[in-house]
Amino acid sequence: FGVDPRTTLQVITWRGSEPYWRSHVWNGWAASSVRRINATGALYVLTYSRGSREASLAFSQTEVSAPARYVLEPTGTLKMLVWVEAMGYWVEAWSRPSMFCDPYNQCGPSGTCDSSGDPPTCRCLQGFVPRNQTEWGRKNFSGGCVRRVQLRCDSGDKFYRAQRMKLPDRLTLVGNKTEGLCQAECLGSCDCSAYAFANVSEGPDSSRCLLWVGELLDLEKVANGGEDLHVRLVASELVPDAQADGSTDKDKSLLLILLPSVASGVLLLVTAGYFLKRRIEKQRNFRTNEAVMFGGLNVSTSLMDKDITELPLIDYSAIVAATNNFSPENKLGQGGFGPVYKGTFSQGHEIAVKRLSRSSGQGFEEFKNEVELIAKLQHTNLVRLLGWCTHEDEKLLIYEYLPNKSLDKFIFEPSRSPALDWGKRFHIIEGIAQGILYLHCYSRLRVIHRDLKTSNILLDGAMNPKISDFGLARIIGGNQTEANTNRVVGTYGYMSPEYALNGIISDKSDVFSFGVIVLEIVTGKRTTGFYPYKESLNLLGYAWQLWEEGKALELVDSAIESSVHAPEVVKCIQLGLLCIQENAADRPTMSSIVKMLSNENATMPSPKQPSFAIGKHPNPGTTNSTTSTSKESINELTISVVEGR
Repeated sequence: FGVDPRTTLQVITWRGSEPYWRSHVWNGWAASSVRRINATGALYVLTYSRGSREASLAFSQTEVSAPARYVLEPTGTLKMLVWVEAMGYWVEAWSRPSMFCDPYNQCGPSGTCDSSGDPPTCRCLQGFVPRNQTEWGRKNFSGGCVRRVQLRCDSGDKFYRAQRMKLPDRLTLVGNKTEGLCQAECLGSCDCSAYAFANVSEGPDSSRCLLWVGELLDLEKVANGGEDLHVRLVASELVPDAQADGSTDKDKSLLLILLPSVASGVLLLVTAGYFLKRRIEKQRNFRTNEAVMFGGLNVSTSLMDKDITELPLIDYSAIVAATNNFSPENKLGQGGFGPVYKGTFSQGHEIAVKRLSRSSGQGFEEFKNEVELIAKLQHTNLVRLLGWCTHEDEKLLIYEYLPNKSLDKFIFEPSRSPALDWGKRFHIIEGIAQGILYLHCYSRLRVIHRDLKTSNILLDGAMNPKISDFGLARIIGGNQTEANTNRVVGTYGYMSPEYALNGIISDKSDVFSFGVIVLEIVTGKRTTGFYPYKESLNLLGYAWQLWEEGKALELVDSAIESSVHAPEVVKCIQLGLLCIQENAADRPTMSSIVKMLSNENATMPSPKQPSFAIGKHPNPGTTNSTTSTSKESINELTISVVEGR
């Protein structure tokens, strides 16, 4: 592996004397010849220096970045590895060759490997056809393509501009020429088949004119980045002959009449389409960073400017391999973000991969929010985000793998519920409280989660709880006590009334959700279930009614009755009811909650009636009272404004 001694403008991996993989050609665009390899910003750089007598390539990293190194494996694969402290080993961040178009000259002479397609495939440039159509149809592309019409080597030769190309191999550098002179240089030689031009910020020349003679080798059309390649063709290959299909002079006259009208219409449509495309791209706020020599790593520039240096950008091909191409057998579940897959890296380390679904109600803002937040949060009761990846339309988050999945899979399933006896449930309640307290008070940022629920509490092998899913979280300023939002998001049954109805966010919003979770853990019942007990509308009302009647212990999940510690259970029920009180000011803070849980002799106030909990059940034979109608209409309003998940 090294700088190509023939041109000094590209790097190559050789297998013996034959090229095995080749980088993009250096184009001199970046200031100081710095090449960003980890596209999250100035984390790792390749510095390319080229003088009149030598060229060199150096790899370095900044002080804030994690250790990284390049490795050339015996198989010929070049890898960039990043050390992830949380995992305790090196993670593959980039590798080549790893995709269909990476191997050298994949599509044969003058054949183009189109990596922008889905799936990637081989195509011929305009003016070229497969050398052997039968073999081409069998997906044997090694024969490549040939010209449909041979060059005339006169003024009839023109140039076709192929865009977003990885420039071909076996180039000749002609320095200090304008683009016009570069084109003339190619036309002046009957053997010249293509040229490319670029202005250069570094090196002995101010511009870079490249010429190619004969067949074009190792061509690729890339999805992002690349350069313009001007391919020499006979003029008839650019503008089809007007009478090639037997048309008459009369047909040509009619064409001359219609052509201006048609052209105007097409121009109008193209212009409208262009501005529509620009608008969509602006709204999506999803641009890509071009990594010039080593091929692009797709990443939003809005992420590049953020402080996420703790998290490595993991190569898409490594994730595809780890999840067996997102095999259904590897699917762990489905959330609001999209499906979650189990993966295993080549070193044997297990991971969980969240893949943003195109149909998901969440989008890039939630993805970006989760990456930026978890990069700054470290606590034993928060799930660890190990890395992230964007590839074309794919957005992926890589987490530590937790074998016991989510809390709801235990407490709501009769066959698994007994595995969580009361001691383990109390331990889980304490852990969740510690995690939320960290978010509210002790992290680098004051964070309101906004979507706390049992399905977002994951369990590790020792049944320790880990809070996950920070896509909807909000950062609150140091002196702020609450904030407002016009977009109410979350899960029905866990949202506080002031947030669901008025969009008011505070740490007491999370306290309300925590109270619901505590009652679900104690009872083994869902908050949104139907409880035909007196005037109870849901689990909150059911718990309140039994508490008022002095029957709190009747709430306990029958699967764990033999293991309960009555004073602890009653304390947790009382605490849960304190957290779901209607008035946010009446609810305790998370610091008070943690103290109550840890102190056996803690004095706790009496809870007040929760909201959205008590009302009249519909009766076909009677008319609802005014009070009943009012409360049920409030509940319906909650459903109407919620973006359900």
